Amino acid sequence: AVCYFNPTPCKDPPDKLFTVHGLWPSNLNGPHPENCTNATVNSQRITNIQAQLKIIWPNVLDRTNHVGFWNKQWIKHGSCGNPPIMNDTHYFQTVINMYITKKQNVSGILSKAKIEPVGGKRPLVDIENAIRKSINNKKPKFKCQMKNKV
Repeated sequence: AVCYFNPTPCKDPPDKLFTVHGLWPSNLNGPHPENCTNATVNSQRITNIQAQLKIIWPNVLDRTNHVGFWNKQWIKHGSCGNPPIMNDTHYFQTVINMYITKKQNVSGILSKAKIEPVGGKRPLVDIENAIRKSINNKKPKFKCQMKNKV
């Protein structure tokens, strides 16, 4: 979706895999908190998880600058998650854990329901039902974006 809706085209063809778009803390009411600190990512601390992050949370607009992309995500969103997010490493490890081990691998969930990222359209209810089935019938939150809006 990022490649389709962004005015800057993706540098490489997207993988046939649903990937993480972001992990944002939220308020029960009002806007999501943003830019809670200017602390940057310690790239040395995330060295051992970068390979996983490149697969599940790639910078699809510039495949040569994943760390820069993750740094922006951490500053804008992750830094607002304290508590329970303790630091940048914990933020990124949480994304990996949610995607791989906590039954929140959206790519796997949708693939199991025969919903693949091949450019076709699917009714939102099909996507919602597939996700609900996998997460104890909890309703997922969707954010739709029109092509002419960025």
